[in-house]
Amino acid sequence: MRVLSGIQPSGALHLGNYFGMMRRMIQYQADPNNTLFCFIVNFHALTTVFDAELLRRRTFEAACDFLALGIDPERSVFWVQSDVPEVTELTWLLSNVTSVGLLERAHSYKDKISKGITPNHGLFSYPVLMAADILLYEGELVPVGKDQKQHLEMTRDIAIRFNTTYGETFVVPEPDIAEDVAVVPGIDGQKMSKSYGNTIDIFSDYETLRSRVMSIVTDSTPVHEPKNPDKCTLFAIYSLFLSPEERAELRERYLRPGLKYSDVKKELVEVIWNHFAPYREKRQYYLNHPDEVFDILRMGAKKARQVATTVLERARRNVGVDYWNFAYRD
Repeated sequence: MRVLSGIQPSGALHLGNYFGMMRRMIQYQADPNNTLFCFIVNFHALTTVFDAELLRRRTFEAACDFLALGIDPERSVFWVQSDVPEVTELTWLLSNVTSVGLLERAHSYKDKISKGITPNHGLFSYPVLMAADILLYEGELVPVGKDQKQHLEMTRDIAIRFNTTYGETFVVPEPDIAEDVAVVPGIDGQKMSKSYGNTIDIFSDYETLRSRVMSIVTDSTPVHEPKNPDKCTLFAIYSLFLSPEERAELRERYLRPGLKYSDVKKELVEVIWNHFAPYREKRQYYLNHPDEVFDILRMGAKKARQVATTVLERARRNVGVDYWNFAYRD
């Protein structure tokens, strides 16, 4: 099974990124029956990041994060989106079978516009570039969060439309959404997102982590009354780190009088800090050895292009832009 997913370097990676995509990709890597394609989508980040030096730094740091957390470049294909230029040509080929109406229905686009983000063509056509990312590498299974489900459905629509118009060209991918982490809540209860400023970063320093966790919004239920875990953002975030048995135990604590939210938050700070402790030193190593990281990414891009060129050649042939194959018939 070819498993594929990418992540934007538009800010520090957070718990939503980790549980929604990164951890699952690393788990897929462990299965010898899978071929993992994992990449950093810096072209997508251009819709919101307009500082060149910032984009460079975030792209490099995202690569270090992935390597620290367990991506193995010997067992997986790991690269940066912009190192495979074929994706931009395929985006144009796909654009011509993608209706404006399909793009106008994108929830993510409408949500960003409603929050005051200035619309541009890149933001509007984001799903087409995402489709090219997936179809160019013949991704069969794509792990995504619930918020990206519609984009995956759009990729499927575009692939089917292209195949219907020009003949069988692309593998039609299937989404993989883990329901237990379909939407990771931020400190305000909304979906955790850099756009909302409600994230808990994976590799923040201890004091920043503590400040963010202690800011998680909770209700005003008095200490002497039971709490409702099913409507508690703190419980939802804490549960991400717990086994089913540990989650059941925490639930029982909520249902008994006497639980203090502040105590649970202090516990969560330690749980998060300790969970990522083994990865911090490894991340620092990569930050201090950029040439090693660049070599890894170049090797990954070379592997990715071997697949990309084959798929793009097939698409070019099927749409007819390979004019040199024209044979005149009288």
